[in-house]
Amino acid sequence: MPRSRSGKSGRASLGRDAGPQGASQRQLRVGEELRHVVARLLERGVLRDPAVAGRSFTVTEVRVSPDMKNATAFVTPLGGEGGAEAVKALNHAAPHLRSLMAHEVRLRHTPRLSFLLDTSFDHASRIDRLLREVAPPEDGTEAAIKDGPDGA
Repeated sequence: MPRSRSGKSGRASLGRDAGPQGASQRQLRVGEELRHVVARLLERGVLRDPAVAGRSFTVTEVRVSPDMKNATAFVTPLGGEGGAEAVKALNHAAPHLRSLMAHEVRLRHTPRLSFLLDTSFDHASRIDRLLREVAPPEDGTEAAIKDGPDGA
């Protein structure tokens, strides 16, 4: 494959990032491994910040940038309350968590970590509620609709 002026082949510049094709296999594998490590660290209670200490979190996903230098962890506190201040405290403690992560993962460079509040559960419950509102009643009228007006 011909090389560009930067010395990189055209294949490398096409990118397998979060474009239309989605994340690469390596990004997904590293993200999943980081998710497990972050969850273990939070479970151990390594942070002493009062906004985080003694609280349980669910780490739903970790997305890694294509260059593997940044990672975004989506978290939700159990109970769902106080999420904004907990995420703020987690972001404040992110450099410390990164240094602890470096001891547990085998990567050339440990990604910079940032935290976001995961709102996917809220979206899913809202969609579920909306679907239940528009769902047909269960009293047999659904069968009449399926059969059509002529009963066939």
